[in-house]
Amino acid sequence: MLSQKARYALRAMLHLAEKPRDEPTLISEIADLQNVPKKFLELILLDLKKRGLVHSVRGRHGGYVLARPPEQISFAEIIRTIDGPLALAPCASRTAYRRCEDCTDEVTCAIRRALIDVRDATADVLERTTLSGRATSAARAVVTENA
Repeated sequence: MLSQKARYALRAMLHLAEKPRDEPTLISEIADLQNVPKKFLELILLDLKKRGLVHSVRGRHGGYVLARPPEQISFAEIIRTIDGPLALAPCASRTAYRRCEDCTDEVTCAIRRALIDVRDATADVLERTTLSGRATSAARAVVTENA
């Protein structure tokens, strides 16, 4: 399940995607317009900054901007930054693989095979959905509806 933190991160990034990249946006503006607690948003933006998804600009006209064009930032990248792997179980993860403790035969495990299929389908949609473009409108509706 997508965490509230990840939903807030997606909202903040979608907000920044609507702004010109040369005009930094204040945290307070994002927090107010996206209905995100300001202190929580500060922590989220720090995580996104560490992963190179946003840049902070200091000074009177400072704030945050996207580090790359919106079409180069996928929902999958944002979610992985905030929530970690997309897989529902560690045995189905590509980035954080771990054998399940109670598994007797990982090779023939029907649960693992199904979860790998789910992971692949989910990753495919989230990788194709960027902060700009046609897929984003549908994704925005999903992020807003689930808030």
